Amino acid sequence: MSVKLSSILIVCKNLIFPSLTERKKSRAEQSLPSQSDGQTGRDCSASRSRLSSPAPPPPPAMARNPCDIRLLLVAAAFAFIYIQVRLFSTQSSSSNSQAMDAGRLAEAEKCESQLHAMIDQVSAQQEKIAALEEMKVRQDEERVQLKILIQDLEKRSLQTLINKDVVPVAAVVIMACNRPDYLQRTVESILKYQKAVASKFPLFISQDGTNGEVKKKALSYTQITFMQHVDLEPVRTERPGENVAYYKIANHYKWALDELFVKHDFRRVIILEDDMEIAPDFFDYFEAAAKLLDTDKSIMAVSSWNDNGQKQFVYDPKALYRSDFFPGLGWMLTKSTWMELSPKWPKAYWDDWVRLKEVHKDRQFIRPEVCRTYNFGEHGSSMGQFFDQYLKPIKLNDAHIDWNSEDLSYLTEDKFLTKFGKDVASATPVHGSDALLKAHNLDVDVRIQYDNQGDFERIARQFGIFEEWKDGVPRAAYKGVVVFRYKSSPRRIYLVGPDSLRQLGV
Repeated sequence: MSVKLSSILIVCKNLIFPSLTERKKSRAEQSLPSQSDGQTGRDCSASRSRLSSPAPPPPPAMARNPCDIRLLLVAAAFAFIYIQVRLFSTQSSSSNSQAMDAGRLAEAEKCESQLHAMIDQVSAQQEKIAALEEMKVRQDEERVQLKILIQDLEKRSLQTLINKDVVPVAAVVIMACNRPDYLQRTVESILKYQKAVASKFPLFISQDGTNGEVKKKALSYTQITFMQHVDLEPVRTERPGENVAYYKIANHYKWALDELFVKHDFRRVIILEDDMEIAPDFFDYFEAAAKLLDTDKSIMAVSSWNDNGQKQFVYDPKALYRSDFFPGLGWMLTKSTWMELSPKWPKAYWDDWVRLKEVHKDRQFIRPEVCRTYNFGEHGSSMGQFFDQYLKPIKLNDAHIDWNSEDLSYLTEDKFLTKFGKDVASATPVHGSDALLKAHNLDVDVRIQYDNQGDFERIARQFGIFEEWKDGVPRAAYKGVVVFRYKSSPRRIYLVGPDSLRQLGV
């Protein structure tokens, strides 16, 4: 196309402007000198004859006006150029259109190929989903059958373990998870003292999870009924970074207590953990306390634990106290109390939840001065927190107490309030930052007043007792008063809150 356009332009140029070559040739002919006489004669003769000859006729009109022809040729040339340009444009558009059509066709083929691949993937996933759904249906059916089988085995086990002529005092459940060696130590400690009262205190092991060694160990004890709790869905924490173990523990507790109270219909349940040893009078203690728990509705639970039960702070194995702080760690509650707690049971930190005033509603807990359980679990969910300072030195009672002959009526609300108030009021008051030194020099019961939580923590730190508070209540406190023995002696130290004497009626 470019060659054609060049040729056309050259033609147009030649038509409009005469050739320089022709002009030069004409000038040369006019100025050419004579070369010879003959020639000159002939030229002159010819010239004369041309001059003497008559003039030729004039050319036609078009011949006389060559500009008209050139204009027509120019117009034709431009028309031709225009036509060629249009043809070129059309050809270019056609080529571009063909190229675009080819690109679109390739893109469409690519999309179609991807669509087919995607359809194949979806079909494969649907087949997998269908297979998983079918597997889930089979597993659900197997789970139902297994549950029925377990219930039947539990029922038969209970029928053989429980004497129908004896009404159980309480079911005893050991909460286990993934520590078979700890579980063995706990079970052996319990069986040592439970055999004589087996019909009164049927034993259960409730395992959380599927640890094979724990299950094998639990099933090896024919005198114990095994229960297993498995979370069907992953446990989610409410806040990022929380230890999921506390959620699992709370979930396990609720499941196990629902099983024992609702399914098996026990009146009372004693909860132990798989890292505890018990005292020789453990079962006698709870049997005696069960009567008190039934008759005094101001008591929410009975515990075998004293937070300040370290060797240097205890003396009398018979002494029992009321407390506003839930001790846990080996405790008994009734079915009626559980039916109150179960619907609102927390997702985690269940023990701190029980310590809230809105939960216990000003009910108290019975605790001993000398512990009836010993916690040897240095490694657990709390990761050995405070173990060396507070748990390891705990004194486990080793004296035999005939609790059936003990009169525990002094623990009823009115009687205990009066007696405890008198004991606090009769103690010698000690003031000042050197209260520890003053108490050391006195050979009597001592009363030390604290003004607030910070003041209490300072004094508690001096003596070495628990500093912790929950919901405004110090550990082991009753009406704001924390009592403990001084250096394993009969002498008592009372840490008294700013409003304690008024609450005690002193």
